[in-house]
Amino acid sequence: MSHSDHQPTFPGPPVIVADEIPTETPIDAVVLSEIGLFRRPLQVVSLGSSAWAQRYRIDVEDQDQTESYFLKISLGVHGKEALRGEFESTLAIHSIIGSFTPKPNGWGSFKALPGVHYYFCRFYELAEHAPKPAEFCQMVAFLHSRSESPNGKFGFHLVTYNGDLPQENGYTDTWEEFFRIGFEHMIDMNIERGGVWAELEGLYTAMIVKVIPRLLRPMETGRRSIKPALVHGDLWCGNAAINSATGRPLIYDPASFYAHNEYELGNWRPERNGFTRSYFDAYHSIIPKTAPTEDYDDRIALYSM
Repeated sequence: MSHSDHQPTFPGPPVIVADEIPTETPIDAVVLSEIGLFRRPLQVVSLGSSAWAQRYRIDVEDQDQTESYFLKISLGVHGKEALRGEFESTLAIHSIIGSFTPKPNGWGSFKALPGVHYYFCRFYELAEHAPKPAEFCQMVAFLHSRSESPNGKFGFHLVTYNGDLPQENGYTDTWEEFFRIGFEHMIDMNIERGGVWAELEGLYTAMIVKVIPRLLRPMETGRRSIKPALVHGDLWCGNAAINSATGRPLIYDPASFYAHNEYELGNWRPERNGFTRSYFDAYHSIIPKTAPTEDYDDRIALYSM
């Protein structure tokens, strides 16, 4: 029996539905009533789904006006931990720069639907165009520079998920150690989920023994050091937008931990992720490249993996 055979199934048709994207809505007013804010929903709007989550807008009446919330639902143990990680990541970012990410309202598990879990925050109407480099990078740089690791180490107090991939976030004293352990973890997961791959195993040895020490160790050698910075962790164009109400940048769906700040920029390197060279320039006009700067391009290429 495959793992998917153990996944819970959602109940029948919803009580209140208005689909923007045609998809089965697996929640009804009875289930929603477990969340205090949603005891009397005016409308439940499906916003579509990915391979590991389903998304909704919940409209409720609050003091004679309508308020809207974003609700994400996931299944199983991994789904629960992913939503918990999203809540804690968003909370950490919001505590540094509140206007840059939604304030998370809550997360938990439905009693009426065993194995089904939720996360919710205020809903925002998002503009389709990308945020402008100057303001966006100013806010990213503020997050990186003002955040403080609670113990001065690299890592996070719980596992966070990049999509459906759990990250290894155990605390370490050095960035090289943290990145190496995380890289090993991702290789192991790839083999576990996809099977043995000889080329990947060869890459494993070369990266762990040669590339990672060569590119990361010099930043923490001699008198050099790296201050752990809170990163979004999955910052590409699909997780950044403009808040239509304010016209200001908004980031969401984070997979955070305390890292070398330039790690964030690794996700900007692939052209498909929507960040041009102007974003790098805007960011580094505020936070300079880490020494040794001659390794910068190769470090970003490493992080982009």
